[in-house]
Amino acid sequence: MARTTVRARATKQDVKRSAVKVSRASKGRRPHKFVKSHLRPQDFKTDGLRTYAHYRDLGIKDATDGMAIAHVIRFLGQCDPKVVSKDHLHEADFQMIYVLKGSITTEIKGQGVHKMKAGDAWLQPHSVVHKVLDYSDGCEVLEIVMPASFRSEEH
Repeated sequence: MARTTVRARATKQDVKRSAVKVSRASKGRRPHKFVKSHLRPQDFKTDGLRTYAHYRDLGIKDATDGMAIAHVIRFLGQCDPKVVSKDHLHEADFQMIYVLKGSITTEIKGQGVHKMKAGDAWLQPHSVVHKVLDYSDGCEVLEIVMPASFRSEEH
């Protein structure tokens, strides 16, 4: 029983140390602002990376002073592999995609082909070459990228 007590104390100390590390890491960054985003069809714009999709910015870029961006990507119409299937990469520190509606099939270099459907998510490694192979009618994904400004490059 004494071992359990010692482990519990060590765990509490570890948690305390972790909190201090997080606190130190966040120093130097501006505090995030509160932001909310209500769904409005007119907020989907054509100013994103893909010509075959509309983007709805969720306001995260401004609220985090450029630390991150979050947007909903709504794919348009039938998938045309000649248009979408281009190898490319994004020079981003973090890129996570969560499928909100429908399905999307991607190929990620070194990881293979993956069909992801509503409720599925993936974390894309820094600068990994990838491409969209297909998406269903009405497909929507949530994409979160850090930093908010990142470079994309076709291969």
